[in-house]
Amino acid sequence: QVQLVESGGGLVQPGGSLRLSCVVSGSIFSTYGMGWYRQAPGKQRELVATITRGDSTNYADSVKGRFTISRDNAKNTVYLQMNSLKPEDTAVYYCNAFVSTYSDYVKRYWGQGTQVTVSS
Repeated sequence: QVQLVESGGGLVQPGGSLRLSCVVSGSIFSTYGMGWYRQAPGKQRELVATITRGDSTNYADSVKGRFTISRDNAKNTVYLQMNSLKPEDTAVYYCNAFVSTYSDYVKRYWGQGTQVTVSS
């Protein structure tokens, strides 16, 4: 089994920063593309940022210049550094990863989500 566990969410004032982490664990053979998505109340889940195993990144226009995605392949961990946070960044943030195990081909897995609230 593969598990993704996010951490680092919380309440922050506008203009503040947070760093999210997501650890992938289990009988992992390799991790491939990883990313962060978010879902605000009443809205669809949307892409925030993705990163390939080779560190190529992609960002939603709304977070470019403010958020930075990175990964540590040795630790099977992906990070999201969020700076200059705005109230509209408030959402549940979900980590996802494409993972192959010793018993299965590549599949997409999701974390349980971590709440980020930006409010004064």
